[in-house]
Amino acid sequence: MDGDGLDASDLDAFVAEHLDRYAETQGVLPEVLESVGETYRSQGYLTRDQLYEIAYESSTRSAYHVETNPEARCREVTRNAREVDGDFSSIHLITGLSGFKAPTASCVLAAFDGDRHAVVDTRVWASLERLGYLDGRKEGFDAADYVTMIEPIREIADETGHRAVDVGYALFAHDDHVREGTLH
Repeated sequence: MDGDGLDASDLDAFVAEHLDRYAETQGVLPEVLESVGETYRSQGYLTRDQLYEIAYESSTRSAYHVETNPEARCREVTRNAREVDGDFSSIHLITGLSGFKAPTASCVLAAFDGDRHAVVDTRVWASLERLGYLDGRKEGFDAADYVTMIEPIREIADETGHRAVDVGYALFAHDDHVREGTLH
């Protein structure tokens, strides 16, 4: 798919416009992810408390599940997610932790490396579908769906010079702006 023929300047304008709108949404706070990401990159893993902070930012209702993970497992999984090759493997490892379905797990990857990863959810999928990159709507995601979404996000990032994480935020804000009715 090619985004229904949008050229790089149209895509750049789209991303810039909706990235500006992101602050008006109830999406994940970029400052929180950046802060946790700095810690993740410097210490090489995330603790249960740090993972809880990400999970709470992503989904306040289900964040409490993170507290059931043993501390050592949190450190092991997040250390390994940095080292493993492949997007599927990285996100799949993180979804092995309680409280981390693919959308919340994408927050961990985006915090670690916003140049290559983005926060994804149903809003991001819907915007990619509207732009012609994906077919059909989705309400639930797994590791394979993350890979499906991150490919066009990276393509848009490459074409516009924006970071993948910012493209994801813009896609989220676009759906928030244009969607009529309820999310699900």
